[in-house]
Amino acid sequence: MHALGQVIAFTFTGRVSALRLEEALNGQLPPDIAICDLRPVAEEFHPRRAARYREYRYTVWNGPRSPLRERHALGVRAPLDIDAMARAGQAFIGPHDFSAFGAVVEGRSAVRNVHAVRIGRKGQLVTIDVRANAFLRGMVRRMVAVLLEVGHGRMNETEVREALAARAPARNGVSAPARGLCLRHVALGRPAETGQDTDGDD
Repeated sequence: MHALGQVIAFTFTGRVSALRLEEALNGQLPPDIAICDLRPVAEEFHPRRAARYREYRYTVWNGPRSPLRERHALGVRAPLDIDAMARAGQAFIGPHDFSAFGAVVEGRSAVRNVHAVRIGRKGQLVTIDVRANAFLRGMVRRMVAVLLEVGHGRMNETEVREALAARAPARNGVSAPARGLCLRHVALGRPAETGQDTDGDD
């Protein structure tokens, strides 16, 4: 999985400015990690509890084999029915028990509120954007796996709704590969809905 908009918090007791600290940290981080916007926050701030929603994007290269593009996208050769995928994606909208689409921690609720599922295509590049108040572990990749089944004509919207309601692992828990997944945005503000953890996908 990749991330463009991950938010973290840490404690620092030094006296340098935020800009100097950001530069110092980036000088020590490996080349695949960078701090883009460092700022002071209240001591009680916790990014998981302060998130209003998170948005993930899953990218599919729906064309001939392309090693460069497929470093960060899932390569799918057969044509995809994007309209059918978009219709089926609406089955996930709203608060649902997502036990069928993610790992459930014992003693915690599996209910998550999905705000939007958007399917787009530009040429041979297909994007699946999912916005929710919180996610179960593996939830987006399992949703994508089922939507791809729809795109190939092996499932329909009704079957997606039935899989969600059944709460047993959908399609035996099959997940899309992690390389196509990217956390694009975390919206901070009021705390997440009561009783819900803003767990991320993986």
